[in-house]
Amino acid sequence: MLEYVFFHARPFEEFISYLRELGLQPDTEIGEDSWEARLPEDLEDELSERIEERYDQLMELNQQLFDAEQPQDYHTAGVVVNLGSGETVYAQVDPLLLGKIMGVLTPEEFGDVVNAIVDAVENPDDRTLCQRMRDGDS
Repeated sequence: MLEYVFFHARPFEEFISYLRELGLQPDTEIGEDSWEARLPEDLEDELSERIEERYDQLMELNQQLFDAEQPQDYHTAGVVVNLGSGETVYAQVDPLLLGKIMGVLTPEEFGDVVNAIVDAVENPDDRTLCQRMRDGDS
């Protein structure tokens, strides 16, 4: 079984709704401090990738909600970074800066920006942006 764990009810509920929109019926378990959804491992690759992308987006929301619930004297914020190796790490970001970013971008949009940066770092390309566009890269 594939397991998806959340530490806040809101992103968990959004994830379950998303899975049901896809026609899936996940097994769920609600613990004292966590929420878990489980799916069979034999999903089609494209569907599995879509689910992983949505999970990653909601994990960012999960982290933001967790950070927002911390005592006021605890000032930290993080961004989920998904590496090409499949490893997920957290980048610490100034909470005021992250708040400004999230004031204008959705978690999905910001996730796209972070993923583009990760891709550029892990797969450097010395060509200019104009050269890439001319060569048909996006």
